[in-house]
Amino acid sequence: MIAMLGKTWGPLNDGMTAWYETKMFIEHASAVSSDALHVLVGVSVWVVAALVLRRSLSASAPWMILFALTLFNEGVDFWVERWPILSMQLGESAKDVMLTMALPTVLAFAIRVQPNLFRVSSGRRR
Repeated sequence: MIAMLGKTWGPLNDGMTAWYETKMFIEHASAVSSDALHVLVGVSVWVVAALVLRRSLSASAPWMILFALTLFNEGVDFWVERWPILSMQLGESAKDVMLTMALPTVLAFAIRVQPNLFRVSSGRRR
């Protein structure tokens, strides 16, 4: 059992480090702030998840997939980064989760509560 964990540990650590370094490259190569990237990527992943699953954006599955991936992403940050003050790192992580999930949460709720707001009408209304 311990030998199997030892064989798994290296590739797991390498994979998480590679994911983190890829994120850092994208963040530094783009003209968009890190916070804005969380919002943009969150909405994009949510929409892609709905398309792949062939579900409505109001369905819980696309939202849950986004939430799971968001938690994984923040877990990788905790795995790789070491901040001098834990409370600052926890606060930054909480902010990242909120920024990533905010717009999909609001839109999914709005689609459920007022679906007519998102329908295309055949005639022009004012």
